[in-house]
Amino acid sequence: MNADNRPGDRKEGERRKQDALASAGPRGETIVERGRRVLLLRLLENPTATADDVRQSLDLPEGLDARCLGAVPIGLARAGIIQSAGYVRSARPERHAGPIQVWTLADRAAAMAWLAAHPEAAATVPGSQLPLFEAANPRHDRRPGP
Repeated sequence: MNADNRPGDRKEGERRKQDALASAGPRGETIVERGRRVLLLRLLENPTATADDVRQSLDLPEGLDARCLGAVPIGLARAGIIQSAGYVRSARPERHAGPIQVWTLADRAAAMAWLAAHPEAAATVPGSQLPLFEAANPRHDRRPGP
């Protein structure tokens, strides 16, 4: 077993991801749900998608730890809607070409049902008029051209 695959390392990474999501509160939960929508919409149009695709399509509120996006694929994978197709190196400079998981759609009908059951989240913090995001919809203008 190599150093990147030790069970203790995975548990610590999972713990840190969950800490980042928990510390983000309602904003984090909302951005994760938006990330899931972005991931599924991308997979409905393309054979694969990665965290890079999700990250470039979302505006994160100031002060929100981007590590909370690590929770985006978890529920979808556990539900059998998406599945892993291996790993590639991230194209985002801040990720330093680190490995990221590649996802494929495992169940198109389930993806459509999830999207129908989870409409676009509100653009304000629940119970207040405080804005969560600059824009209510995921951005698609940052994708690099061919």
